[in-house]
Amino acid sequence: MGILEVSNVNKRFGGLQALGDVNLSIAEKSVHAIIGPNGAGKSTLLNCLVGKLIPDTGTVTFDGQSVLGRKPYEINQMGISRVFQTPEIFGDLTVMENMLIPCFAKRDGIFRMHAIESVASEGQVIARAEAMLEEVNMFEKREMHAGSLSRGDKRRLEMAMCLVQEPKLLLLDEPTAGMSRADTNNTIALLKEIHTKRDITMVIIEHDMHVVFSLAQRITVLAQGTPLVEDTPENIKGHPKVKEAYLGEAA
Repeated sequence: MGILEVSNVNKRFGGLQALGDVNLSIAEKSVHAIIGPNGAGKSTLLNCLVGKLIPDTGTVTFDGQSVLGRKPYEINQMGISRVFQTPEIFGDLTVMENMLIPCFAKRDGIFRMHAIESVASEGQVIARAEAMLEEVNMFEKREMHAGSLSRGDKRRLEMAMCLVQEPKLLLLDEPTAGMSRADTNNTIALLKEIHTKRDITMVIIEHDMHVVFSLAQRITVLAQGTPLVEDTPENIKGHPKVKEAYLGEAA
């Protein structure tokens, strides 16, 4: 039994079968990539994993609890954080101001300490945010406006905003999209460091195979909304079904 379990999930949009009988088990503390051609159902599946979409049938559980129908703050409280394809930051705020936002969450109409409830003072909250910026090599840029950052630094800031909440699961939706090769390689190195230091479970949706094969321990290939193959990166690379899904013909 994995920390994240997807069982018999189906999702239709009108006449389109976006997901068909998807079963997936993500091992705790692993790095698991989900890949597939455009239209394979990756984004639909990711939205089901965070409760944003409710499947027509099937279940999605994290650490033994259903995620279906949960509000975003409830998903965060369960220990799930998501990095979006386009970095979700506030460009008119400073890096440090952005970092302080996830330290609080709205519950029952009131903003309360979130995920760091043992922290007793404002000074300790700030110290914690600064330490997280240090971890992702963004401390020196803490007074900069976030909108002026490079794409790679915006991604680092977003990951810091997720990690300060101490999630058990980090979902990454094309974390290197729009980056230069240098920024891509820096992001790969950062994710490796985060995984090694924190033993956090990661699920990555990604088109860049360089990123996938650099990070993933297991890979699930989707085709037309259905898992085609799940295996190690070494076995995925030359798998005839994977080549057929991507190239349109069997190898």
